[in-house]
Amino acid sequence: MNYLKLQFARVSQLGSNAFPLRPNFKLPPLPFLKKLPQFKGFKQLTPKEYKKIASDLYEKLLNYSTPRFSLKEQMFFARRLAFLINAGVPLIEGLHIMRAQARRGGQARMLDHVLKDISNGQSLSKSFGKFPRVFGNFTISILKIGESSGTLSICLNYLADELKKRQILSRKVISAFIYPAVITLATIGITAFLMLYLFPKIIPIFTSLNMELPLTTRIVMAASVFMQHWGLLVMVGVVLVGIATTILLRRSQRVHFYFDHALVRTPLMGTIVRYYNIANTTRTLGLLLRSGVKLSDALPIVADTTKNLVYRAQLHELGEVVNRGEKISTHLIRETRYFPPIVGHMIAVGERSGTLSETLVYLSELYEHEVDEFTKNLSTLVEPALMIVMGVVVGFIAVSIITPIYGITQNLHP
Repeated sequence: MNYLKLQFARVSQLGSNAFPLRPNFKLPPLPFLKKLPQFKGFKQLTPKEYKKIASDLYEKLLNYSTPRFSLKEQMFFARRLAFLINAGVPLIEGLHIMRAQARRGGQARMLDHVLKDISNGQSLSKSFGKFPRVFGNFTISILKIGESSGTLSICLNYLADELKKRQILSRKVISAFIYPAVITLATIGITAFLMLYLFPKIIPIFTSLNMELPLTTRIVMAASVFMQHWGLLVMVGVVLVGIATTILLRRSQRVHFYFDHALVRTPLMGTIVRYYNIANTTRTLGLLLRSGVKLSDALPIVADTTKNLVYRAQLHELGEVVNRGEKISTHLIRETRYFPPIVGHMIAVGERSGTLSETLVYLSELYEHEVDEFTKNLSTLVEPALMIVMGVVVGFIAVSIITPIYGITQNLHP
């Protein structure tokens, strides 16, 4: 199936909005494919193989073209489906109801595919497993556990609760930086207004008097002239650098890894990132272990749900530790750059007492509280500092304007 491998390799390089798909998506005609130069030497495709290729490729393309379900969307999906199942609604009928409520075309097409799979006798987790990019491996694993134990509605409610906790934690981290970002943008906006609009109107008055200007005024004048001539170019350059950085982070795993590593090691910001990732990974791992998933199987699932590549690499390394027959606490106690010592020691206690899942859940609650407290303290410390910086910048410009005016009035009234 060389053709299938080639197509999958190409599709794996596509972004989430590669191109729209229609339900009647078809591969090019078989005779046309056989004439293409890149397929010379490949074995002849039988109609059965061709049909399998078309089906698998469509699923792959649908996975990459369907927008990801946000945490909020996954939470509502799980909660509503659990409610319908508890109310006695058959699974396929409940999915039809969810399909009718789908707002985006990509999600509707994906649910159409899921409904088709369920009608053909496939399990919900197996059908969702064809779209790991849309739902995530964690959601798929919880569904599989619920199906195997006959507690699908309970697992869906538990999944919704866990996704809600993750969403709340993300909001806390984001909210900690909203106010500083607003103050920073306000400072830049006020400075730009003074330098590009107000100060250029005053400069001719100062220069026409042939008087020696204070140092602060000369500095602001030079900055104003620079911004008038090069400000637009600088702004375009900043935007281009931002776009290039975003593209590199998405396309290059190496760049993304070093960026995440720098973020983790950054003062203040790095502390929040560490606490946030520890809270998420310990909660997810504890939930999977509590649900009966083996530690060696749970660690790769948790790694796939972790966006920070540094912690993803650490989780994969923990998986290798488990496969060697070692305890994860021994690695965590040594690796204090990303995990505080208390994490390794608490997990060691859980391993000895046979309560590893409960210990992990306790650690997640501990670090959720740490994130909450740290973000509150950070806002308390950063807000006054930013106000001082804003006052210094605006005050410096105001003094540079007022000082020459005061000198002019002194010369007029000897």
